[in-house]
Amino acid sequence: SLLSYFLWFMSAKNDGIRAESYDMVHYGHSNQLRQAKGMGDYLIVGVHTDAEISKHKGPPVFTQEERYKMVRAIKWVDEIVEGAPYVTTLETLDKYNCDFCVHGDDITLTVDGKDTYEEVKREGRYRECKRTQGVSTTDLVGRMLLMTKAHHSNMDNPDYQQHTDNFGKGPKGHSPWTGVSQFLQTSQKIIQFASGTEPQPGDTIIYVAGAFDLFHIGHVDFLEMVYKQAERPYVIVGLHFDQEVNRYKGKNYPIMNIHERTLSVLACRYVSEVVIGAPYAVGKDLLDHFKVDLVCHGKTEVFPDKDGSDPYAEPRKRGIFRTIDSGNNLTTDDIVQRIIENRLQFEARNQKKEAKEMAVIEAMKKREHERELSEVSEFERCK
Repeated sequence: SLLSYFLWFMSAKNDGIRAESYDMVHYGHSNQLRQAKGMGDYLIVGVHTDAEISKHKGPPVFTQEERYKMVRAIKWVDEIVEGAPYVTTLETLDKYNCDFCVHGDDITLTVDGKDTYEEVKREGRYRECKRTQGVSTTDLVGRMLLMTKAHHSNMDNPDYQQHTDNFGKGPKGHSPWTGVSQFLQTSQKIIQFASGTEPQPGDTIIYVAGAFDLFHIGHVDFLEMVYKQAERPYVIVGLHFDQEVNRYKGKNYPIMNIHERTLSVLACRYVSEVVIGAPYAVGKDLLDHFKVDLVCHGKTEVFPDKDGSDPYAEPRKRGIFRTIDSGNNLTTDDIVQRIIENRLQFEARNQKKEAKEMAVIEAMKKREHERELSEVSEFERCK
């Protein structure tokens, strides 16, 4: 997958490692990292190479260098290991002085169908965190390929359902670990992701706004550069509502709805606060309310407001507007294009992945059935 990682917590600090592969870096991955960090004091994330991912999963969307940087930007990560092995062994845990590894409550298999955590599970150095319901790479890629707006409101559209079936369903049915489900935002989830910190005297309050759709390395590089604009930055990100994003982006954008984009941005270590449903025009009321010292925008095109006016007219007038060159021109359009160009490979990979998972499920069911028969036989013998 695209963002493979381990999570390790080291012995002296009650620290751990986590190993997994991801096809897209999304808030579900960030939530797993958040849970893993809560199990210890120091979180080490091992990120797999492109070669390892291609061998066991299929073609990655992001390069390993892009994935290394994206993982470093997640605020619960203390350290990363580049080029981490796909199979987590005791040797790997001991090398980094880790007590245990952490993984979600799904299963990760090698190319030949073996559990990548078999060894550490056997030795009691394995822990699990809960998978985030309502988000999956299968779903996100499906949204990109279908090119409709059905995902903005619901997933009941028959064309969307047919597409996700084709993309994420193997010949023997759905795996519970690979598929599509609906995300339901809650206030508790936002609290878990939010920093909860207020700006302090001496902080420079910086405001940026946009869609930040499919939160990716281009966004990370931009926010990192924004963060470096002050000695004590307090970065506020204004997220536009879905309808507003679709107005100026068109097509089926945004791929992620406002609730999903909120969590994605909150997980970034360079962000202090998020305005959910920010006005498109950065006006006087917003600037005064948040006491904004600096407004930043990247090198991408600034689309006019509905009335044709410049949405940054007020900060320009105040002399607090700054254009930021992050040195990274990657856009959400580029990510979508990568997916479209490799569509058949992604579909084949997901079906292969699900087929392996279904084989494991069937084997587990068979073992459980045999165990139950054995218990009944023993009970009858002892009567």
